[in-house]
Amino acid sequence: MKDLKKNVIIVGAGPVGLLCALQLARKGIPVTVLEAESDLTIDLRAGTFHPPTLEMLTPIGVTDAMMEIGIRVPRWQSRDLEEGLIVEWDMEILKDDTNYPFRLHLEQHRLTPILYNMLQNYPHAEVLFSHALMGLSQNDDQVSLVIDHHQEQLNFTAQWVIGADGGKSIVRKSCDVEFDGYTWPERYSVISTTYDLAPLGYADNAYMSDPVQWVAFFRMPDKGPPGLWRMTVPVDPEISDEEVLTPKYANQTFHRALKGQIHQDIPIVHQSIYRVHQRVAQQFRKHRILLAGDSAHVNNPLGGFGLNSGIHDAMNLAEKLTSVINDDVSTDVLDLYERQRKTVNLQYVQEFSIKNKKQLEEKDPQLRHERFAFLRKTNSDPHLRREYLLNSSMINSIKTANQIQ
Repeated sequence: MKDLKKNVIIVGAGPVGLLCALQLARKGIPVTVLEAESDLTIDLRAGTFHPPTLEMLTPIGVTDAMMEIGIRVPRWQSRDLEEGLIVEWDMEILKDDTNYPFRLHLEQHRLTPILYNMLQNYPHAEVLFSHALMGLSQNDDQVSLVIDHHQEQLNFTAQWVIGADGGKSIVRKSCDVEFDGYTWPERYSVISTTYDLAPLGYADNAYMSDPVQWVAFFRMPDKGPPGLWRMTVPVDPEISDEEVLTPKYANQTFHRALKGQIHQDIPIVHQSIYRVHQRVAQQFRKHRILLAGDSAHVNNPLGGFGLNSGIHDAMNLAEKLTSVINDDVSTDVLDLYERQRKTVNLQYVQEFSIKNKKQLEEKDPQLRHERFAFLRKTNSDPHLRREYLLNSSMINSIKTANQIQ
């Protein structure tokens, strides 16, 4: 049995964990990232980056690396299965609010190697794969962690621990923090194809409302041009996972969404199915243990808030923890991290993602048409359009967080 002493341990080598590590390492703080898997993982769910996220990542060179391989999306659409295009939103109206008046599409698993490679420049930073957290405890001075590494038990101690190990976080569970919220009854399916939807009039991001099965379309870069089109849809609880993961289901779903615009089977590159949750941890800080990203909050993907919110957590937390370690600032600043990030998640990320879902699946015809009228009126008025896009782009969420003291 080995006993290893560390300064900061981060559990989870996803984008949130690696970004926390990179920010700490850049300030000279020794940091260790523990990852249960044998390598960086591939997650095909998240892939939309909003303007404030790109702003945050610019000073450390991450945004430039992302822009080289990502797809800029200056326009996105609100659609309806029966009525077609409702509104096309032009983010150019935000050019005075951000240097990045667009969304950037890039698969999450193409961001993590960028962060991981940058982290290799710091000898006081390390990422340990196949190191699975089994449990932890803490006292006033340190956190003790029990790790399984190829069936060998390792004991680590650290001054601080950051849980960035996802919605099923062992860190969160080990320190008995409740994960308040609920799980949606329907599952979500993600289907990817090389079939190009642009000639059919689709922007690189389009949300299609429908009371039976709404659709979210995204064009993702994949391994290079022309990229892949990804479709996310809710799945009827009565349909089995096995049926959902067949090419037949994928094609039927695409054909229904496109309403006869295509007549042949399309090439299916990828299919998956997963459960969706709306939950927020009761605490983002428990003494020397801190939570960030999906460990602290999860939400449905409509609006692309989840990964962005996790990155905002990482930047906020790393800055405050650096001030505690390097500048002897009171640990009370970590409570400010919790207030800022938890408040914004409850009042913004959860509220807007739930609202987006409910609007897309609205069954009442009158309410649906009232919403369409609202969207058209909003888009036709430059002031209303800008305010709408400041919310959907998460610019307002950062302003709100920064005002919390």
